[in-house]
Amino acid sequence: MGDKGLLHDKIIMITGSSSGIGAAAARVFAAEGAAVVLMARREGPLRELADEIRAEGGDAEVAVGDVTDAADVERAVGRAMRAFGRLDAAFNNAGWGTLGTALHETDDDVFDRIMDVNVRGVWNCMKQQIPAMLGRGGGAIVNTSSTAGLFATGVVSPYVAAKHAVLGLTRAAAAEYGGRGIRINALIVGSTRTELLEQAIEAVPQLEQAATSRAIQRRLAEPAEIARAAAWLLSDDASFVTGGAVPVDGGCSAV
Repeated sequence: MGDKGLLHDKIIMITGSSSGIGAAAARVFAAEGAAVVLMARREGPLRELADEIRAEGGDAEVAVGDVTDAADVERAVGRAMRAFGRLDAAFNNAGWGTLGTALHETDDDVFDRIMDVNVRGVWNCMKQQIPAMLGRGGGAIVNTSSTAGLFATGVVSPYVAAKHAVLGLTRAAAAEYGGRGIRINALIVGSTRTELLEQAIEAVPQLEQAATSRAIQRRLAEPAEIARAAAWLLSDDASFVTGGAVPVDGGCSAV
């Protein structure tokens, strides 16, 4: 790993890092010089990823846990503080969605799970990360929203509501903590080739065309493309960017 990367010497927590965008972010951030704290529920993939990063000369710590559990999040931030003495940045990427059913046909437990993972998860993370960053004089946070955070994309309605809420939390927190040195932004993520989406496309093959039909670039994003945008926002190069809804969606939100 180079010592002059975009994220040189930064300590960064990444949630949802066992697969998809989160795992790609772990690799990209480490390659750019960051030490990463990996949080997800699945221990096996996390440990494999941490071993891979270490084998490449990087630094990675594993914090197995669920973002919907405040105590798990507190332990993950604590792991960063014990291992590295500080937390400089965080990519709150953990999320969950499902194929759309009509609102009146959607079970309450689906609503609850989507809100819990996507909204309470970001809430739990920022509540623990922000005090850690205030203690060192500032930091940067990126939360994963979605094109569903801007408009109805055709996915299940609680997911649209949840990703709007992520954007609202991001803007409110950015306004509250901007004067104290913490920058907070959201990524407006377009359809991305993650395990979750691949499984959905396997079940409903026409989904891939539907997912890319609105975009200017008619294709799915690769997870690393999203990760590189997050890396820039967490870097000092983005020092005047906060409260933003930064589109990484192939132009979907432009048309």
